[in-house]
Amino acid sequence: MTSPEAESLPADPAPEEPSQGAPSAAKPAAEPPADAPGPADAVAPTDAAPADPPPRPEERLEKAVRAAEQALIEFEIAVETFRVEVENFSRLHHQKLGPMYTRLDELDAQIAEARAARTGDAEDLRLAREARARVMPMPGVEELFHGWIDSEGLSPEGASMLNDQPVRPPQRVRPSADARRLYRDLVRKAHPDLAQGEAERTRRDAFIARVNHAYTLGDEEALRALTAEWEAGPASEEQPPSRSEELYARLEWLAERKEMLTLVAKRLEDGAIGSMLRVAQDDPDGLLDQIAEQLLAEVAGRERELAALLE
Repeated sequence: MTSPEAESLPADPAPEEPSQGAPSAAKPAAEPPADAPGPADAVAPTDAAPADPPPRPEERLEKAVRAAEQALIEFEIAVETFRVEVENFSRLHHQKLGPMYTRLDELDAQIAEARAARTGDAEDLRLAREARARVMPMPGVEELFHGWIDSEGLSPEGASMLNDQPVRPPQRVRPSADARRLYRDLVRKAHPDLAQGEAERTRRDAFIARVNHAYTLGDEEALRALTAEWEAGPASEEQPPSRSEELYARLEWLAERKEMLTLVAKRLEDGAIGSMLRVAQDDPDGLLDQIAEQLLAEVAGRERELAALLE
């Protein structure tokens, strides 16, 4: 190997053939440090970082499962949010407008009876009997216990009613923005589908049931307390890698769950209350006020009609 001193001298007229890897004589290389190895001494570094291991066969499948889980949770949040609005609208509709509908039925019956008494016509008498029968029809079991009994048994509201305790109806159709934010955050953190074992899933199921109940009532304080309770609880663990067969089964279950929720959402949207909510997406509570004004106008009109018949 040529020393650093020799490399600094002018080139001979007939230079020797340069060794492999040496810089060209027309453009001398910068003088290397005295202790630097020459090109011929270059070897592969022994402390180079090892190459990345090849991806596991299940890695892409695991990512697909995680993405499907998150998508399903977001869809469940949307469906449950709409279900709460439909249920609250139905209850408030009955609570606020029910007496007006009852009054209209009573006025219709009185008008039909007054008309039949004036004419004595057989058809008017039949219509009067039918109108009277509609005033207080016998409620069905589902109507009688609507909102108090479900597939899980007696609801907290039903238990309160039977124990002579005050029942808390929803304050409005759509819970406040803070309540919706707290609800969504809790569901994303504590959803049962994120559980690793059966015991953890049971714990999450019970917790989410309490979250859903607080959200139905629009209870922000309860939702904040549940948030603090969850954050103080055991931290969720990372899911361990799964075999391909388990991941495929998981994807299949997620697809079936999504299909079921799609049917639930369609039934909610196609129902009478859901259709009304679609009309007033921005202000469902205002829709109740509009309907109330219309019913009051109808009641006033029926009362004038009845008064004219009774003159």
